[in-house]
Amino acid sequence: MLKYIGYLGVGIFIGILAAMFGLGGGFLIVPVLNLLGVEIHHAVGTSSAAVVVTSLSSAIAYSRQNRIHYRVGILLASTAVFGAYFGAWLTSYISASMLKVIFGAALIPVAVRIYRKKSIEPSEVRLEEVQINYKLVPVGGFFAGVASGLLGVGGGIINVPFLTYLGLPIHYAVATSSFAIIFTASSGALKHYLLGNIEFQWLLLLVPGLIIGAQIGAKVAKRTKASNLKNAFAVVMGLLALRMILKGLGP
Repeated sequence: MLKYIGYLGVGIFIGILAAMFGLGGGFLIVPVLNLLGVEIHHAVGTSSAAVVVTSLSSAIAYSRQNRIHYRVGILLASTAVFGAYFGAWLTSYISASMLKVIFGAALIPVAVRIYRKKSIEPSEVRLEEVQINYKLVPVGGFFAGVASGLLGVGGGIINVPFLTYLGLPIHYAVATSSFAIIFTASSGALKHYLLGNIEFQWLLLLVPGLIIGAQIGAKVAKRTKASNLKNAFAVVMGLLALRMILKGLGP
């Protein structure tokens, strides 16, 4: 009984972080499953399926808060799906380890820029008033997909900084990223299902906690000041970048 309570707690913790920062949660699910003895390919496949559930739960919560920019989210997802397949194809030709080091190093100054960026509270601007260059959105979505397929990172690590660069306040960027990840994660999960990489017994153990945690995370994000949420995201992003560098340099 205690074991199942532990899995529930792990799922809740991951769900909270995933929803708060619009990252999907794969950056934590994969190492946790691998630590529990799941073979790495199956851990990645199971994580892809779990991220669908986490992002869907997050998106439902953010939809109730009216913080999802649906047009931007759909444009992101429309090209990210193809980018993910292209990135997965590139793994056969490019050293993922070296790319992890380069990509992680490139993310550190982006995290610093986000940390220094002036924050805007959701109450200060209406979503329909935000001026977005819609022509650039699919470009960012494609590169987020490539990074996801090639490096095994969630699209949110690209989506959120990219959307804040385009002018979306951090709360809207996180919510929109969660919505977009539903589609990209579904594409990846379907591919892994066909490859037999999804461990459904582990999925069933984690999903209840992920759903609950995502709802909690969205509520926490709503009550968090934009400056605090922005700074926390920058710190998480910096830690993820360092983790990628270390994995790339490791054996």
